[in-house]
Amino acid sequence: MKMILAVIQDRDWVNLSKELTKNGFGVTKLSSTGGFLRQGNTTVMIGVDEGNVETVFGIIKRQCKKRDIPMTLYPPSITGLNMTSPPVNVTVGGATVFVMNVERFEHLE
Repeated sequence: MKMILAVIQDRDWVNLSKELTKNGFGVTKLSSTGGFLRQGNTTVMIGVDEGNVETVFGIIKRQCKKRDIPMTLYPPSITGLNMTSPPVNVTVGGATVFVMNVERFEHLE
């Protein structure tokens, strides 16, 4: 058994969870925050048999796309001045995915 942890953008969560559920995969959502852009992310945990890892990867690739968004890179408090930087386009999205071995799995009731 494998545990897939995928860090995705919040806005991709609904479509990803629908597609995973439709294909018979259970998923658990954890709220997280990225360190670089300090924006909300979603971390999903998906337990799968080893033979389903590539299927889940395909679903993640289809549902979690990269996109460019305008961002102000530093707030006025950092510069010490009362002005902000002009917005620049930053590429966000996609997914950061980890696959780990699971030594034991039990569903307790």
